[in-house]
Amino acid sequence: MRIVILGAGFGGLELAARLSDEIGDDLDCTLIDKTDAFVFGYSKLDLLFGKTSAEAIRVPYSGLAKRGVHFRQEEIVSIDPAARRVVTDLETYDADALVIALGADYDTAATPGLDDGGSEFYSFEGALRACDRLQSFTAGDAVVGVCGSSFKCPPAPSEAAVLLDEYLRDRGVRDATTITLVMPFGVPIPPSPETSQALLGRFEETGIRFLAQHRVASYDGAARTVTLDDGSDLPCDLFLAIPVHRAPDVVQASGLAEDGWIPVDRGTLATRFPGVYAVGDVTSVGTAKAGVFAEGAARVVADELIAQIRGADAPAPYDGKATCYVEFGDELVGRVSVDFFSGPSPTGVFSEPSTTITAEKAEFGAERRRRWFAA
Repeated sequence: MRIVILGAGFGGLELAARLSDEIGDDLDCTLIDKTDAFVFGYSKLDLLFGKTSAEAIRVPYSGLAKRGVHFRQEEIVSIDPAARRVVTDLETYDADALVIALGADYDTAATPGLDDGGSEFYSFEGALRACDRLQSFTAGDAVVGVCGSSFKCPPAPSEAAVLLDEYLRDRGVRDATTITLVMPFGVPIPPSPETSQALLGRFEETGIRFLAQHRVASYDGAARTVTLDDGSDLPCDLFLAIPVHRAPDVVQASGLAEDGWIPVDRGTLATRFPGVYAVGDVTSVGTAKAGVFAEGAARVVADELIAQIRGADAPAPYDGKATCYVEFGDELVGRVSVDFFSGPSPTGVFSEPSTTITAEKAEFGAERRRRWFAA
């Protein structure tokens, strides 16, 4: 079976590693990504606040040593899901099983003014630029603002606000600043009232204003304001943006997407095209857009392909469960385990921030780096 995976993020790496560990040298898997290194999403917050270097958080794909997995750094030009054919800037690939794990792109142009004076911190390059701007921010109004209705890693805006408070306190300029967090939700983490309450308590303790049920519609650097979706303005000397998300252009052009994202069967992650699957942020499967959910979906697809190769029974369906870590500042990390599919609405179980969970988060990254890259 010729397996082609598009995208080497959480979903693509988990899928390739699981296939390799089970099938080994008999595996024929091509993994394609346009970049030369993997970066954990949460590492961009460390980059933003100067806690690490750009080089320290990059995991080069050149070090990927999984048996039967062939990594190709290439730009995907077109996807033909009916033929299961992928054309890149260098090659054409035909697949027996094609898996789309290309994630979500950032549409900064969808928010007028963002590219002119704001700073998105969700991309690697954006976090680097925002870090530079932070160094000159010593007084005024800061806004951490969500620009779209759907975005990756729901805790990240709250984490950014909390860590910004800590960053400014450490520099001795917090009293000369304000921090406002703008989110389209009523609470920071809707599936988990306990997590939301803990974050709201942290906001109150540190003087962070939480502005619920709103999005940032535009930014005016000259006037130093952001305009919200209801037309009201906020003073803003520093805008840290969570940009509008969208499926990559090559996915939109392929005919796979409907209403902006790829619809899949919730249990199997299969698309409407035979032999074509999609996992992670590029789908509309119904979970949050986060790496840990892409990882869980990838495990199901991997087990399905392994079952097909071995003539075994189909695996259990995707359960929509995952655990996320939440930064609370002062080197303390909490945990929320979310279940999207078991009940009538998503639920989340919260674990209070502790040094134990801080260490657990560090091991989370180290273990995946070993599992995804080492032979």
